[in-house]
Amino acid sequence: MTDSLEALRHRADGAVDLQAVVRTMKAMSASSITQYENAVHALDEYYRTVELGLVACLKHPELRLSQMASGAPPVNAVVVVFGTDQGLVGQFNDRLVEFFREKLPTLKGDLKIWAVGERVRDQLEDAGLTLQGCFNVPSSVNAITALVAEILVATAEYWETDTVNALHLYHHRPGELSGQYQPEVHRLLPLDASWQQNLRRETWPNNNLPETLGNGKATLSALIREYLFVSLYQACAESLASENASRLVAMQRAEKNIDEMLDELRHAYHHQRQEAIDSELFDVVSSLIE
Repeated sequence: MTDSLEALRHRADGAVDLQAVVRTMKAMSASSITQYENAVHALDEYYRTVELGLVACLKHPELRLSQMASGAPPVNAVVVVFGTDQGLVGQFNDRLVEFFREKLPTLKGDLKIWAVGERVRDQLEDAGLTLQGCFNVPSSVNAITALVAEILVATAEYWETDTVNALHLYHHRPGELSGQYQPEVHRLLPLDASWQQNLRRETWPNNNLPETLGNGKATLSALIREYLFVSLYQACAESLASENASRLVAMQRAEKNIDEMLDELRHAYHHQRQEAIDSELFDVVSSLIE
């Protein structure tokens, strides 16, 4: 009986220690979600500024985008898949890879596939896909900028040689409800005719009509680079926020299970302890009677 009590106490102590770890990870995930979501919101105004710059440029008839913005269907594409290398995120990579494979038939021509995260890279290769390379998953908000710069540098040769004219991003984004996320695809390029027309039709927010100074084509090219940078940054931040949302849900389930297990262990411990006390009292009473 004593060994059983000691074993129950040991299991309860272990569960309490695990509960403390889970609560810490839960708090860290909640904090990380806020940081990544704030990073996305912080870019909203900058994205709007870039968009207005594009509006100003495209209102000039002489400024037209290059071949990658043509209305023809894209032939070749760069595809970036944002996964995770962290644990305790459930089916995060599996759902994204499954979503990508479902959309794969809609992508024509030669695909240059890049993975963000070694685990999602392995799953894509297991699915029979050939990858161009793999990037490390950022470990903080500050590291996102470096990743985006790596992606732009690694894919620059495709745009310079006109061998690729499309860019697609596959990633998770936070859902409407807390702790949820969903996969989505974001096509950044080509900047087709309808996209340009929508910008040209947009009304300028005030009466001070804009003008482009210096080389208009150079200004337009710089704005497109900023558009790509901001869009890649947002996709990465949304993926990281979704990852932490998944981990937060897992930690909430784990915390609930540990609480239930602790209740059962404490109940069993007190029950056996009471039985031990009753048994000892019975032995004492029996010895007195004898």
